[in-house]
Amino acid sequence: MSQKVKYVTVIGAGHGGKAMAAEMASRGVNVTLYNRSLLRIEIIQTRGGIQLKTEDGRDVFASLHAITSNIEQAVVGADLIMVVIPASGHRDVALSIAPYLKNDQVVVLNPGRTGGTLEFRQALNEGGCACKPIICEAETFLFAARSLGPAEAQIFRTKFSVPVSAMPATRTSEAMAVLQSVYPQFIPAVNVLHTSMNNMGAVFHPGLSLLNAGWIETTQGDFEFYMDGVTPATSKVLAALDRERVTVASSIGVRAQTAEEWLSRAYGAEGDSLYEAMHDNVGYKGIKAPNRLNHRYIFEDIPCSLVPIALIGRQYGVETNTINAIVTLANIIHATDYWREGRTPERLGIKGMSVAELHRYVETGEH
Repeated sequence: MSQKVKYVTVIGAGHGGKAMAAEMASRGVNVTLYNRSLLRIEIIQTRGGIQLKTEDGRDVFASLHAITSNIEQAVVGADLIMVVIPASGHRDVALSIAPYLKNDQVVVLNPGRTGGTLEFRQALNEGGCACKPIICEAETFLFAARSLGPAEAQIFRTKFSVPVSAMPATRTSEAMAVLQSVYPQFIPAVNVLHTSMNNMGAVFHPGLSLLNAGWIETTQGDFEFYMDGVTPATSKVLAALDRERVTVASSIGVRAQTAEEWLSRAYGAEGDSLYEAMHDNVGYKGIKAPNRLNHRYIFEDIPCSLVPIALIGRQYGVETNTINAIVTLANIIHATDYWREGRTPERLGIKGMSVAELHRYVETGEH
């Protein structure tokens, strides 16, 4: 049974954060929008809300309950906290909110990418969080959305369903009672291993960005990312990334859905190949490519998606040659070492665990 939510806080005023905050506010939810940088939300503060273009063609103004860069103001009193920032910032958010959380507050990473709640939980402990909030991760972001301006957002498509799990899984039912009162599209997942290993951003974002690097730099992203960027050749690389992700998942006892299965479930897109299924997805039409290579599709999805998948695979005996190649290309282009900066088993708190110990940890929270 759903539980009435009075106040919701959205952390992050990027593409997804603005869209989610505006969509909820347009339905009468009391929404506080937080962003670390005041500059990004100044115009939203001045206007008192966000102009939203909905997927059914409406253009509505959504008034927000509060717009702030004060993290204490944003967190205290919220029934539900939706974290909608690149996963590379999850650890910093956990450290910043640790002093203000209360027992049973629901915090959702939208999405967690791979290992999001595991990293978040470790960071809360480091930050001295003495209470027991319910930390969850969504398998993917609910909307295909873009920011159209400093106080404008557009939702292109809403997914049919998005699995969510708490860490530990024993608290998922509590979280769903809160979440489904706001978004009935959220459904319970088995545990965070399932949401983490069904991370489709790992398949679609970094590889496609790097394979289209020349076009992105030449045009500043002036092409349709999924329609023009997904060609028969690039889709073969995405399919290879997908096979490795599914194999790593299998090594830890998780039956991950394939990218084609996910496209069918989330969007109703079908095809005889990954190439055809992606081009059948009307939710992807009109979405432009990143306008630069210093983009979250690389600096988020490499360290928070591909690196943990590869290192989990290494821990449990699976080779990930295609993933390794994409990470290597990102390291070269960004002149960094994502293997060191990313979500390692140590940072997730699972180094050296057997598969049985790993499952016990995510189910009960006990090592």
